[in-house]
Amino acid sequence: MNGEEPSYRISFIYRKILVPVDGSEVSLKALELAIDLAKHYGSKITVVTVKSKGETVSQDPLAKAKARVAKEPINVSYKLIEYDPTLESVSYRLIKEIVEEGYDLVIMGARGKTLYGELPIGSVALSLVINAPISVLVVR
Repeated sequence: MNGEEPSYRISFIYRKILVPVDGSEVSLKALELAIDLAKHYGSKITVVTVKSKGETVSQDPLAKAKARVAKEPINVSYKLIEYDPTLESVSYRLIKEIVEEGYDLVIMGARGKTLYGELPIGSVALSLVINAPISVLVVR
């Protein structure tokens, strides 16, 4: 330690940031913004992906996220959440995660891997903006 002040200050506003990723480029762009905030404010990032039980994915979104974060000096953890699509939705599981784990901010892409490319915002992002009890930063 050379006696210099840290390059960030601990924020009591953005202590815990949730970043949902689905492997799309815009979700990884949201992760990059979260990394930048974490560097400036000392935030802890949780990267989460949500999939239905039994679903197989060709490319692991968490592996892509880990590759983006690999050399960054930040506190990050990864979480896979499985849900039963007959009883709940991706949005429901994310809001449940937000409430149970006490996040301060969600940073997510405006659209993930949706089939309708002309939509400016996806259903999960819109649902979180409307229903989450905390701030949601939507990245385009």
